[in-house]
Amino acid sequence: MLRWLSGDDKRRKEPEVFQTVAEGLKKIYRTKLLPLEETYKFHEFHSPKLDDPDFDAKPMILLIGQYSTGKTTFIRYLLEQDFPGIRIGPEPTTDRFIAVMGGDQDGVIPGNAAVVDPAKQFRPLTKFGNAFLNRFQCSLLDNQVLNSITIVDTPGILSGEKQRVDRGYDFPGVLEWFAERVDRIILLFDAHKLDISDEFHRAIDAIKGYDDKIRIVLNKADGVDHQQLMRVYGALMWSLGKVLNTPEVARVYIGSFWDRPLQHDMNRKLFELEEKDLFTDLQGLPRNAALRKLNDLIKRARLAKVHAYIISALKKDMPSMFGKDSKKKDLIKQLGETYSVIQREHGISRGDFPDLKRMQEELQQHDFTKFHQFRPKLIETVDKMLANDIAKLMEMIPLEDQNSQNEKPNVEGGAFEAYNESPFGFGRGEGADAGKGEHEWIVGQEKYKYDDVFTKLNPVNGKITGAAAKAEMVKSKLPNSVLGKIWKLADVDRDGMLDTDEWALANHLIQIKMDGHDLPNELPEHLVPPSKKNGFAD
Repeated sequence: MLRWLSGDDKRRKEPEVFQTVAEGLKKIYRTKLLPLEETYKFHEFHSPKLDDPDFDAKPMILLIGQYSTGKTTFIRYLLEQDFPGIRIGPEPTTDRFIAVMGGDQDGVIPGNAAVVDPAKQFRPLTKFGNAFLNRFQCSLLDNQVLNSITIVDTPGILSGEKQRVDRGYDFPGVLEWFAERVDRIILLFDAHKLDISDEFHRAIDAIKGYDDKIRIVLNKADGVDHQQLMRVYGALMWSLGKVLNTPEVARVYIGSFWDRPLQHDMNRKLFELEEKDLFTDLQGLPRNAALRKLNDLIKRARLAKVHAYIISALKKDMPSMFGKDSKKKDLIKQLGETYSVIQREHGISRGDFPDLKRMQEELQQHDFTKFHQFRPKLIETVDKMLANDIAKLMEMIPLEDQNSQNEKPNVEGGAFEAYNESPFGFGRGEGADAGKGEHEWIVGQEKYKYDDVFTKLNPVNGKITGAAAKAEMVKSKLPNSVLGKIWKLADVDRDGMLDTDEWALANHLIQIKMDGHDLPNELPEHLVPPSKKNGFAD
């Protein structure tokens, strides 16, 4: 019998095996973190319980901005088509939250129906009431972009007298709910309207805990010239510095995300570079979705632990018989001191504690006598989860990425497809890509210039040595590491010397780098000298 007990204990200690990261996250949340949350009423204070759709959902992008900053137009620019319920205009046209999602058929699902759909992650939004649900909808669209991501459009944030009108629901609270679950938050600003209204300020405050997800877009930048754009950018950074209160400079993407002709096209190259960076960031969301969900679960677990310490400490200090109401008031008033005691006893960073003022407001609504005492086993279970299960899931992420490489994990279709696959894609016809698809070798157009220098370098049997080439190539003032890469690309036959075609190629690559373009890691076929084509193919 003892042997049987020993074998059973051994089986229990064997680490759990998960097929996917998402499956593992679901299981460890339900079995190890959820009991702690339910015991200490975490869901009533902070965030609703997570359901399976929260772990299975596609990456989401949340757009926030004042009215007429181009949020809805930005979505249309990405999708390259209208979505059901779209309204665009200079006035506050979008008066609702619209989750633009992929679907086999185009259509609109009203908010009340969307939140009861078990396949969607919006069920917790019921807590914001009918006033919000009447202003929420899911727009389904058969679009390739939406096969990989979901985009959430939000009502235009008001300014002036309009912002004093009550929306009828907790607008910052809804933004915070979405901010916790989305993969990217894009704050849009109009180059002609940089003022941050009080409502916009409150909206930014609601998403402050998710700084790593925030990207800032300065839209409609073609409406100003180069000099004005510099001033607008400076003014935006000054305004953001006052609101975000972070020592780091926020990354701002500058451009005009619509399909109209540019008013000032002097900044076209800048807009292309900025758009490429933003698109690259958005395209990687599906690939990084598992890591983001893992990171969010870790943050949630740390907050749940701190919350448990706070609730159990308040329960411990409550009297068993008389003076409960007065003691409750004192404990709420002295919550900051409770934070300090917990911080010292458990070695927790102050940044892991919930906002003091908000916690005090929440505690006013609760009966402290119904709180639970401290239960060490629940904390130990979460600590083991963070130490063992999370580490195992972290090891699985690179393997999942490797397995999904053949499944095209990036966002495709819409503006992403047109940008990458057409002659107007970034870098097409420029730098190392110039001459691709042409019948003549592009290097040959300037070869006569390089031949004169080649002759002066005293070639032997039609080739110059590395030393002779180096003496001339260093005149470009490029770093040796760059020149070394150029040499490897130009020495096509790998004989340690350069003939006249290879010398011309080396100079062509130097000019590409001098013009500010990146060098290719491998020599493109259209740059291979015609005399080397057979050897290069081998």
